[in-house]
Amino acid sequence: MAGAEDSSGRQSELEPVVSLVDVLEEDEELENEACAVLGGSDSEKCSYSQGSVKRQALYACSTCTPQGEEPAGICLACSYECHGSHKLFELYTKRNFRCDCGNSKFKNLECKLFPDKAKVNSGNKYNDNFFGLYCVCKRPYPDPEDEVPDEMIQCVICEDWFHGRHLGVTPPESGGFQEMVCQACMKRCSFLWAYAEQLAVTKVSTEDDGSVLNVDGKGDLEVIQAENGDHQNNVLKADVPESGKDAVTDVKAEQTSEPGTSSRSESDLQKAFKNQSLNAESQFGCRLQLLKTKPPVTKNTATYWPLNWRRRLCTCKDCLKMYGDLDVQFLTDEYDTVLAYENKGKTDQATDRRDPLMETLNSMNRVQQVELICEYNDLKTELKDYLKRFADEGTVVKREDIQQFFEEFQSKKRRRVDGMQYYCS
Repeated sequence: MAGAEDSSGRQSELEPVVSLVDVLEEDEELENEACAVLGGSDSEKCSYSQGSVKRQALYACSTCTPQGEEPAGICLACSYECHGSHKLFELYTKRNFRCDCGNSKFKNLECKLFPDKAKVNSGNKYNDNFFGLYCVCKRPYPDPEDEVPDEMIQCVICEDWFHGRHLGVTPPESGGFQEMVCQACMKRCSFLWAYAEQLAVTKVSTEDDGSVLNVDGKGDLEVIQAENGDHQNNVLKADVPESGKDAVTDVKAEQTSEPGTSSRSESDLQKAFKNQSLNAESQFGCRLQLLKTKPPVTKNTATYWPLNWRRRLCTCKDCLKMYGDLDVQFLTDEYDTVLAYENKGKTDQATDRRDPLMETLNSMNRVQQVELICEYNDLKTELKDYLKRFADEGTVVKREDIQQFFEEFQSKKRRRVDGMQYYCS
């Protein structure tokens, strides 16, 4: 549609035109993101009865458990029903956690949804995130005093969030990795450095800026560049027995899939390592021992890992015991990943999805469609302004608040309709 001409004959600037289909697609994308974050969490029932949930959406209440008190976490339903007017920190997701709402950590609050709780949940793990502090710098997010644009990345082991610039190595481009292990966790789980030489997205070598802590062995690493030139598809070739060299050199991509995701191409380095690991198990009985034929390079940096890297970890008896001693058994659980958690939420939402708006729209004529679009845009604008107040105050939107909004919206609509005057010629 062309813009109208003003009194001087010049064409006014064109206003952006947004179709209802564009609006619906945008809303669908936002809905998918919300479902991914919530991961299928129940918004009405406290999750306490489920025990230590493998993964769930969690929150911390700074009103009930401020800094200086004992840390505590609450489930999605309790954030609505028991802490609706409180100031909450969104923790995104934590593994193997049981809802604390109303237990001994909450002095004057009883859970409305599940009051019969144990005094403490001894299996829960806490960190500074429960007080709204993140990274090695222990700052809030968003940080009003931080003027440097930087993304936050979650460590798959400790589950803390870190600024990309505080991880000791520049993160790969967005989408170039699936998971990250921070410096402290790499130091505690030092066995991962042996895998990093073969699997990590970021190259591990001695040709660096001096951040290497301990380097043993003289073998150099040879980089085999994949045909597409992508950095995450590079294969790192270390000193391995003759039986393993052919597997590293002769590589072809194969199809793999993450739990709950569509099939994706596996990178060359994963294929090579998979073949090499099969040889290792037949000769050594342990993939890790094969890699330790050459002492690994260890550095004071985080590491970035590709899709499905956990499947390459050895699961022999000795390694499983080591994982237990380090309390990282979850690394061998392919359904522990945040990606699997997010896709579960999307899948659950898609299974029950209905699109009544599109069905109604298709049954209308052109005039009715335009009227519906106008009404929808009015509703969207007013709802956005209404919800912004809660965001600014840091409070949770409750069911009663939404009911109040729609009652007021309908009242305004009736006044507009009643005030219209119709003329006939």
